[in-house]
Amino acid sequence: MAVLQSGVMLGEDENLVMEIEAELWATSSNPIARLIGEITKFIAMILGTRIKGFLVITDKRVIEVSTTIGCYCFTIGRKVKYVLPSSVKEIGYNRSATFLCCCPAFHLYYEGFTQSTSVLLKGVDEAGAKKAADAFYNAIVHSQR
Repeated sequence: MAVLQSGVMLGEDENLVMEIEAELWATSSNPIARLIGEITKFIAMILGTRIKGFLVITDKRVIEVSTTIGCYCFTIGRKVKYVLPSSVKEIGYNRSATFLCCCPAFHLYYEGFTQSTSVLLKGVDEAGAKKAADAFYNAIVHSQR
C-alpha cells in the first residue's frame, strides 16, 4: 500500500490518478494575491500554525484531506472526507482572469447536495484543469458501477 503526501493510504487494487494540493492561502494566481497569501502563510508559520489541504483522486474514489498543525509540530486537526458519488451534482472548472487579465486562475469545483468545494489549481493551464475535472468525473462514475 502506498502512502501519499496527503497521508492517505491506497488500497491494494487502487491506483492514484491525481493528488492536488489545495492553495489555501492565496485567493488567485495573480502575483499580488500570491504574495499576500505567502506573507499570510509566513506569519501563520511564525506563530506555529500550518494548514494543508489535498484532493486525492484515485480510480475508485475521491477523498478530501485537510490537516491543521499547531505549535509547530502537533497535529491539532485532521479531516478526511470521502466524496460520495450519489451526492455530487456537478463537476467542472472555472477560469477567471486576474492581475489585469494577464494571469488566469483555474479552480476545480464540485457541487453537492449539502456543500460545494472549490480548489485553486496551482500552475496549470486549461488542459491541466480539464484533466483534473475529467479524472474527478471518471472516479465518481467508476465508483457508481
